[in-house]
Amino acid sequence: MSDDDRYEDENEAHESGTGTGSVSDVAQLVVELPGSEIVEVPAVLPVLPVRDVVVYPGVTMPLAIGRERSLAALDEAGQDGFLLVLSQRDPMTEDPGLDELYDVGTIVRVMRIIDARREGKQALVVGLARAVVSRTVDAEPILRVQVQPLVEPEEASPQLEAAWRRVVMLAQRIVELREDMPDEWKAFIQGIPTPGILADLVASNIALTAEQKIEILGEPDPEARLALVESHLEKEVTIAETQRSLADEAGGETDPKRREKMLRQRMREIQKEIGETDAGAREVDDLREKIEALDLPEEAATLADRELRRLSSLPQHAPDRHLIRTYLDWMTDLPWNAETEDDLDLHKAREILDADHHGLGQVKDRILEFLSVRKLAPEAQAPILCFVGPPGVGKTSLGKSIARCMGRNFTRASLGGVRDEAEIRGHRRTYVGSMPGRILQSLKRAGSKNPVFLLDEIDKVGSDFRGDPSSALLEVLDPEQNQAFSDHYIEAPFDLSRVLFIATANTLSTIPPALLDRMEVIELSGYTENEKRVIAEQFLVPRQLEAHGLEPEQVNVSHAAIDKVVVEYTREAGVRNLERNIATLMRKCARQISEDRDAVIEVDPDFVSEALGAPPHLPETAEETSIPGVAVGLAVTAHGGDILFVEAAGHRGGKGIRLRLTGQLGDVMRESAEAALSWVRAHAKELGLGDEALAPGEIHLHVPAGATPKDGPSAGVALVTALVSLLSNRSAKSNVAMTGEISLRGRVLPVGGIKGKLLAASRAGIDTVVIPKRNEKDLEEVPEEVRETLGIHLVDTIDEALALILGGTPESTTPTSA
Repeated sequence: MSDDDRYEDENEAHESGTGTGSVSDVAQLVVELPGSEIVEVPAVLPVLPVRDVVVYPGVTMPLAIGRERSLAALDEAGQDGFLLVLSQRDPMTEDPGLDELYDVGTIVRVMRIIDARREGKQALVVGLARAVVSRTVDAEPILRVQVQPLVEPEEASPQLEAAWRRVVMLAQRIVELREDMPDEWKAFIQGIPTPGILADLVASNIALTAEQKIEILGEPDPEARLALVESHLEKEVTIAETQRSLADEAGGETDPKRREKMLRQRMREIQKEIGETDAGAREVDDLREKIEALDLPEEAATLADRELRRLSSLPQHAPDRHLIRTYLDWMTDLPWNAETEDDLDLHKAREILDADHHGLGQVKDRILEFLSVRKLAPEAQAPILCFVGPPGVGKTSLGKSIARCMGRNFTRASLGGVRDEAEIRGHRRTYVGSMPGRILQSLKRAGSKNPVFLLDEIDKVGSDFRGDPSSALLEVLDPEQNQAFSDHYIEAPFDLSRVLFIATANTLSTIPPALLDRMEVIELSGYTENEKRVIAEQFLVPRQLEAHGLEPEQVNVSHAAIDKVVVEYTREAGVRNLERNIATLMRKCARQISEDRDAVIEVDPDFVSEALGAPPHLPETAEETSIPGVAVGLAVTAHGGDILFVEAAGHRGGKGIRLRLTGQLGDVMRESAEAALSWVRAHAKELGLGDEALAPGEIHLHVPAGATPKDGPSAGVALVTALVSLLSNRSAKSNVAMTGEISLRGRVLPVGGIKGKLLAASRAGIDTVVIPKRNEKDLEEVPEEVRETLGIHLVDTIDEALALILGGTPESTTPTSA
């Protein structure tokens, strides 16, 4: 059967009333939209009854849908589907039939469906064409009808042109008289392309009864439609002119705001006298009083006043009303002028910092320097501090301490995993569920415009197709720009220049350079074992006792027990895991005390072993490095300093010397390994390596912990040591760790992270370290107790390093000059 035959059969079935009524298998109507756009619409459509609403062609409107049959009709049409919207004759009818609906309606397309959960659904529809009902196809479970579009005549005439101009003039006159309508609407009205669209848009935006709206909807002739609209516009102009004259007479020379307030007060008194009370009007008046009390900046006040006028003009149950109310609530809740007074007592600040944190002397000094400058120059631009260090070293708690020192409110925004720019700048109000970004949300919680604002995990900000949040942070953290920060939701500039921003990060490598340039970096490398002991005794144990409902008299934690936990159960830069272990001990104590209230628990090393099990960290350095081809290197990660082992193995055979690298090594570390092998081969004779050592074969370099990516040039010395140890069959000293970049000339070049690396060596039981000579200046940052326990050797050449690590080489080599 051909498509034409099938189309004719379907039309005959519908005309005879024998069709199934399914929307999917009916004939299609061709509807011509303004602008000559053609749309194919099913001839049979589900009916959506609405109360007190008329949708005109060309007008986009949200509809709240809650009745069961209406929801079923919406579900059948689906998104991008079509409906016939018919207005009810009686809005109180709950389940109207076709005879209780007006005969003329609008064919609409469903643009978006939003699930409002208990309140039903909301549909955003756009009117396409006028239509009348030809006949009923189905009455159950939903009402389906065959529709006939009303054809709009296209003939132009002088009378039509004159009516068009009169309506434009009247509409523009209303815009001039109404203060809640922006002047831009005049140009918009002038630019409407056809008289039919002009009549429909004006009719949808003026106050008309349901019968008047249906009368305009049912008139397909643009000239007649313009005549109906013109008569209503003339009444609106008369009302607007009267209101303007009354307002002018009320005040005379009085201030406009005071005159408006007086008129509104008079209006409320009149409504009260005649018994008319409007909850919506009271809501608007309450919001207006809040806004006036805030003394908003000029631009924000203008926006708030505009939205307030829109709110007052909307009916109580209008769909847009709660959106405007939410916006105004945000405007009134933000701390536009609320500010706390700084308390810059440096002695008190030092006491607070010492009470909250042990150690961190350089960090505390920098904070006190900042507070001193703030005290002498209150209006100076505050630097953006960035605390960088491994987890658990106290970055976030330092921000809270600074807020306590200054007497400011504290707020925090976690940026870890943020990938959408709108999370920073907010969503535009055109989106469903839009709200301000995290910056203004946090300021609202802080309750003041000058809090200490912690941007946590700034190194973990991502980016994707929704934008780059780090680029949005450039405006937030730039003192030259943030005095007029623009949030997409609020749309009014907010002053962030009084906010003290503090960022935290685990590493600097993932922070964009432009963002890093706006911040002053303060590094927190980690704690020594002695510092951990003091922190555990002074801070962690008392806190965990309180958290578990224990009294100090009930639990006695010995120094030996703390030492055992620090040395054998934690090997981290911070103290987070240390606190977890102490919490485990406190839980064991709490259980025993719950069973025997009079018990006094002695927490000693035996108790620790029983409660925490086998120690995860045992001395293993000597065992690992007792065979040739193994060297101990030092590295810095996002979790602090750490030691790493470089292992070398080889076998003979094949052509030439081949190098194989494993352990998830990055490009830079692979190039360091190739440079190390080239240097060893070039100096084989001086190193005492015979022809047999450099015979053709494969050399395999492996760095354990293969699941962890590794990169960087600082393992160069360890790579050379492992190669020389393997080829000369001499073991590296088990108590020596090393770091340093190498060059083909045999130089040992400086590297970063010396403090974190030496702390890691101390934690791992290393007693001797070899570092580049040009890193001598970095030793000032290393705690004195670490410098005293470690034998630190500064080297300038690979020969010097090998002599210390391998116990001397047969002959000395001199770097070749370039």
